Amino acid sequence: MSRSQRLTDVARLFLKLGVTAFGGPAAHIALMHQETVNRRKWLTDEAFLDLVGATNLIPGPNSTEMAIHLGFLRAGWPGLIVGGLCFIAPAMSIVMALAWAYVRFGALPQAEGLLYGIKPVVISIILQALWTLGRKAVKGRLTAAVALLVTALYFIGINEILLLFAGGAVVMVGENVGRFRKERWASFLIPVGGAGVLSQLPAPVTLPKLFFTFLKIGSVLYGSGYVLLALLRADFVVRFGWLTDRQLLDAVAIGQVTPGPVFTTATFIGYLLAGTPGALLATLGIFLPSFVFVALSHPLIPRIRRSASAGALLDGVNVASLGLMAAVTWQLGREAFIDPPTMLIALIAFGLLVRLKINSSWLIAGGAVIGLLKAALS
Repeated sequence: MSRSQRLTDVARLFLKLGVTAFGGPAAHIALMHQETVNRRKWLTDEAFLDLVGATNLIPGPNSTEMAIHLGFLRAGWPGLIVGGLCFIAPAMSIVMALAWAYVRFGALPQAEGLLYGIKPVVISIILQALWTLGRKAVKGRLTAAVALLVTALYFIGINEILLLFAGGAVVMVGENVGRFRKERWASFLIPVGGAGVLSQLPAPVTLPKLFFTFLKIGSVLYGSGYVLLALLRADFVVRFGWLTDRQLLDAVAIGQVTPGPVFTTATFIGYLLAGTPGALLATLGIFLPSFVFVALSHPLIPRIRRSASAGALLDGVNVASLGLMAAVTWQLGREAFIDPPTMLIALIAFGLLVRLKINSSWLIAGGAVIGLLKAALS
């Protein structure tokens, strides 16, 4: 088969997934496995798992990075670019359209009713992800302690990026204590305590600052896409004062009701702050690091997966990410749970997710219907 035909195959597959892949990163990766391993036989199960492991060792959105890896594997360097772009572009376009509608109609009772029912469902989805990921990430007392400490330090205003890397360093040292002197623990912890306290000074919205803020987030974000909430809130709500908690939760809700990567929440925020140029630059900023990291790491996958130190560092970063998720979920929950019905919606959605494994897209649709009915009856 020619290179151009392989490239066409990559484009068709990931455009299809970009339009139809609902349900979050885990669902996206499952669909990619079904399409590339079971149906098209592009690679083996073992090779697919190697790619999944590699995406966990680099920052960025896992499912998007899987699309980039698979495109590279199938069609070389052009496939790397085409696979990623075709997976991102449909979701970005849909989110931009919804952002336009939100800006134009967001204050209408129908729109507010829609989000009234969706927001508590989004919180329940994040809680379910936190529960599922936590059972895998917390592997002992050390990782549990790091997760709890990161949560506490976030609430007192410590920089979330420092917390991510400090959590990774602490677990790496703790799990390899035979090769490090015990007094080195302090060298990892001391810089975190005093540096990076969140600034609450207002700042004007500028396109360069918008782009580089999302570029920074895309370059350091480990863990689930829901950890994105912690970094978004720290920058756009607390540091710059560009968004309210309510607007951030609305952005997350929009990201949940659309197919493709959850990171297109950046597209929505960019449009809210600076229109179409802001949406395009925000999307470019948050996804660009993924292309770079995949290009650099793909040839190193066999070596990375055998590294004990890399695995320990990843364990620490993962539990630190969960600590940030827990803290931000609590803060956003105060915006979503405004009365007993919203609490009941979240409780029912959480139960359905955990017990019946219902696709999150159906739950969000149900929340939207409840919200619209409430608005109609009000």
